[in-house]
Amino acid sequence: MLRTYIAGEVATPRQSNLRNLRKMAAGDPYYQFGLKLGEWSFEAGLEMMARLVGISPDPGHFYGDDTIDVELTLDGLDAMAGHLARAAEAKSKVIVATGHPTGLLPVHVAVAAALRAAGCMVLTPAEGWKYEVPTPDGPRERKIRYFEDVAVLSGGGSLHHTHDSAPMEEMLANLAGESRHWPDLVIADHGWAGAAGEAGITTVGFADCNDPALFAGHVVGKIDVAVPLDDNVLPRHYAPLTGYLLGRAGLLA
Repeated sequence: MLRTYIAGEVATPRQSNLRNLRKMAAGDPYYQFGLKLGEWSFEAGLEMMARLVGISPDPGHFYGDDTIDVELTLDGLDAMAGHLARAAEAKSKVIVATGHPTGLLPVHVAVAAALRAAGCMVLTPAEGWKYEVPTPDGPRERKIRYFEDVAVLSGGGSLHHTHDSAPMEEMLANLAGESRHWPDLVIADHGWAGAAGEAGITTVGFADCNDPALFAGHVVGKIDVAVPLDDNVLPRHYAPLTGYLLGRAGLLA
């Protein structure tokens, strides 16, 4: 992870970390990932991110790269692996989703496949549901699509990065009233994870050092595990991490 900048000195700019933290503290919905987080100050958020992620605690550090403590990443992966192992043993119902398909999709695909092979029911609700999002070129249609049972956002023939919680909120609304299909566990990131945690579902997820909402969600008890990592390195670089996670969960074939 250190060699491929998943952790350690990462490429996520310090100014992005500080900007997103300020937006979360100000209550910007796009940076709260569908979570009701209560009152947060920038200072409290910075202390939290230094403690849970390993970014610089110096409020005067404005520019350049930032850091993710690799030991915290490993701790998070171990905690996530425990949830995966318990889900596999119980043959749980799970949802897997990612708002970062350019980076983390292979990790989620591998997790979904391993849980499915262990006897879990990997749920795929609300496939094809559509909504509009604002873009610099005007409103654009996005819809829920599944890639190997992993929920992603698509539109215009492409898969899209998103912080939005609306897709997961729709998926859960689609399942509401069907207790036999209500998920026991969600593995996700961004708003997909935030909306699930807000709904009271056991939720584990990945988050970059400029994604403070999931860590705040963990502090307030709505996100069970938030694994700190750079969420947009080359997809192949996540292969050792994925192997470690599934190995610790006892899910390697």
